[in-house]
Amino acid sequence: MRKASIIMAIAVVFAGHPAFAEEDAGCTVPAYLLTTESRLTKVADSIKTRKQLDILVVGSGSSLLAGPDGAAASYPARLEASLRGKFPNVNVRVTADVYAKKTSEEVASVLAESVDKRPSDAKPALTIWQTGTVDAIRGIDPDDFRSALDAGVTTLQKAGTDVLIMNLQYSPRIESMLAVSPYLDTMRVVTQTHGIPLFDRFSIMRHWSDVGDFDLLGAVHGYAMAKRVHDCIGRALSTFIADASRIKSAEVR
Repeated sequence: MRKASIIMAIAVVFAGHPAFAEEDAGCTVPAYLLTTESRLTKVADSIKTRKQLDILVVGSGSSLLAGPDGAAASYPARLEASLRGKFPNVNVRVTADVYAKKTSEEVASVLAESVDKRPSDAKPALTIWQTGTVDAIRGIDPDDFRSALDAGVTTLQKAGTDVLIMNLQYSPRIESMLAVSPYLDTMRVVTQTHGIPLFDRFSIMRHWSDVGDFDLLGAVHGYAMAKRVHDCIGRALSTFIADASRIKSAEVR
């Protein structure tokens, strides 16, 4: 019963329902959450030399949105649109492989296949691995979680792609039901060890909740709000990637 309640709390943050609506939100993000000392060198090289950027999102259920326009409104699509705005002369393509209800260990075992199945002219310069929620729900041992992350990151780097880790989504209800700190801390340690960026979705969404941009505590979240959360995540992620690439749009015009 407890696990089912947690899953429902997670689902309402992004799933939404078309029958409800919310007021517009600004969803600004503090600068320190959108900068990183890690560099996305393959992203930079692909943009500069090929005028092309292919990104693979390896996600979970919260990478998706329901509804007829769900694919276009989900954060991978919004990321693509935002990056095209930042780099108008670059062919940006974002694709997603979604592994719902899979732990990091289960996903890590298929990461090489996810990269290799892309056509030769569309191999990802960057793979965004969104993970951690299912591990937290299932209570996976943090040491095992770290081993899975290490293995997955190593696999992706050997496949020739930059790697960016995205951590859990935030909801006050989720935080009250799950011990998320060990997983958040582990992800931070792993990214520091491998010298790769961590997109701190958890802290970003908590900031939006704290300043009142989104009511993430409510029992029911509107579809309109879910779409805005995805749009805000996509735009914030594009800023983060642009910063990590160390490329200014003027450089590729």
